[in-house]
Amino acid sequence: MSPQNSPLTPLQHLRFGYGTNGLADLRLDDALSLLAELGYDGVGLTLDHMHLDPLAPDLAARTRRVARRLDALGLSVTVETGARYVLDPRRKHGPSLLDPDPGDRARRTDLLVRAVRVAADLGAHAVHCFSGVLPEGTDTDTAWKRLAEALTPVLDAAASAGIPLAVEPEPGHLLATLADFHHLRRTLGDPEPLGLTLDLGHCQCLEPLSPADCVRAAAPWLRHVQIEDMRRGVHEHLPFGDGEIDFPPVLAALAATGYQGLTVVELPRHSHAGPHFAAHSLPFLRHAERTAVTASNHPAPALQQAAPPHGAPSATPEGSSTP
Repeated sequence: MSPQNSPLTPLQHLRFGYGTNGLADLRLDDALSLLAELGYDGVGLTLDHMHLDPLAPDLAARTRRVARRLDALGLSVTVETGARYVLDPRRKHGPSLLDPDPGDRARRTDLLVRAVRVAADLGAHAVHCFSGVLPEGTDTDTAWKRLAEALTPVLDAAASAGIPLAVEPEPGHLLATLADFHHLRRTLGDPEPLGLTLDLGHCQCLEPLSPADCVRAAAPWLRHVQIEDMRRGVHEHLPFGDGEIDFPPVLAALAATGYQGLTVVELPRHSHAGPHFAAHSLPFLRHAERTAVTASNHPAPALQQAAPPHGAPSATPEGSSTP
């Protein structure tokens, strides 16, 4: 039986983590301790001024301390690079890999190269990044060229470190969909270190396929997964149960791919109550996983579920200048 069609069994548990961008009011050590106590398998570590600042002095020494703490707590890690103001206190997610100023693009590239080094020192299974919003006055062909050129040194560093670079399709960005990821992959010549971050909420938000079908389509390139609830056409990360996603089929599809990395809860706008949402998210996901197991052991007659109609997200994209 192939991995795509094999049933989900209790021995094939997914590995869940929680993103530190949803625990921004906690010290990093407190956040890691909390996640270990709650039973998470790992953490999506966003490099930011409050959590392993990538631009502060003694980064290597601070990284070694975090690595020891992760090891002591038994937590796996993915390095994420979506901090809002880590490079510029006035521009959200700025500068980006698409910035018109070559020096500013180089600053973002340098941050990602630093992230690869941090990931190697932490034993992380991937480094996450995204493209950025198309700058005003920039045509798409120019933007794709900038993106490919800016990512080339990062991919070289990733190849040397043996750490995959997992690019995330982000609503409102130049690289917004799975189709856009494949465009980048072909533009770069399908480099081995280039992988995909799949945000399952984004699939619900704007992909033409259902989230479960997105997982199956993305499987060969899957290096990192983010998870939260979301509604069709609205880019708003929601706690589980507040959106429209039917999670058991999605988790069953993910387990069937053989994906071994972390599936990280992504609730950055709920940091004000981060411990509460961290405590409630893992039981929800484990229950959905058990439901998927039960369904696989008692299959119903197959029904063809139509994908929801394609629609553009109505919420402000994450790379915009608004909060």
